[in-house]
Amino acid sequence: MELGLTLPLQRHLKRGPLPGGREPDGSFRWDLHIIPLRGRPSLLAVHCRSRYALVLFDLSRRAWERLEDTFRDGLGRSLAAAELPPEAVADYLRRSEAVRMTKTHGRREVAFLNRAWDDVAALDYALDPTAREQPLLEHAVNGKPSRCVGYEGLAPAAERLGLCLLEEVRRCGL
Repeated sequence: MELGLTLPLQRHLKRGPLPGGREPDGSFRWDLHIIPLRGRPSLLAVHCRSRYALVLFDLSRRAWERLEDTFRDGLGRSLAAAELPPEAVADYLRRSEAVRMTKTHGRREVAFLNRAWDDVAALDYALDPTAREQPLLEHAVNGKPSRCVGYEGLAPAAERLGLCLLEEVRRCGL
């Protein structure tokens, strides 16, 4: 799995230049960005193919330092809360164990990340300031019909991510 870090996130993490992505399939690419939510540094991760958004609120310095683990843990919880097919989620998480940090995955992908950020900001009322994981906010953002890189037309990101995961299961013959 590739995690494309935006320039602001790279600066926040004090990381030097990152390599470009090599993952040919958008199913295993995510772009990550640091965003201020209610004045707290938070993580926005957007799936490059479906525009599914993951939000982790008010991350500690330690959580930022262990970003790969923080992301994987948050992703597992987010996908479980989204009620996606459990077998497809388990397969996706198993097949994406190796994490590689890269530059973001392209202008279109970053444009959709920015639109997801706009949706997060507009739906801020669904934020739970007492929790790192944000299932209600994610449900609101990922339930809105939107456009994305991997599919034509408008549809909810959660629905598209579910399709993407099922396509991966079928492709691998699982």
